[in-house]
Amino acid sequence: MLNGLIQAFLVGGLICVIAQLVIDLTPFSVTPAHVLVSYVVMGAVLSGLGLYQPLVDFAGAGATIPLSGFGHTLMQGTIEAMTEKGLAGVFSGGLAASALGITVALMMGFTMAVLFNPKG
Repeated sequence: MLNGLIQAFLVGGLICVIAQLVIDLTPFSVTPAHVLVSYVVMGAVLSGLGLYQPLVDFAGAGATIPLSGFGHTLMQGTIEAMTEKGLAGVFSGGLAASALGITVALMMGFTMAVLFNPKG
C-alpha cells in the first residue's frame, strides 16, 4: 500500500512540476488557463492512443486526479459510448463519463460560496 501511495505522489507531483516549469520557463506568456486546456487535451489524446491507461495503472490517483486525468476520463467515456451507440456516442460519452465529477465540483463550489461569502 505504501508503495502505491509513493507512486501516486511522485507521478501527480511530476505532472504538477511540469506545468509549473512550463509557466515559469517559457519565453512567451503562458497562463494557468493555457496549461489547464493543454493538460486536458493531452490527457485525451494520450488516452485515445492507449498511452495514458498504463500511467493510470501504475500511479492510480496520481494520474487520474490532475487535469490530464479529466481528459482521459472524457476520452474513455467517448470511446465506450461510440462502441455502444455509434456516432451519437461521440457527443454523449464524455459528458456521461464525467458527469459525477462535474456535479461534485459544482456543488462543492456552490457550498463553499454560501458558507464563506466570498468577496469579489
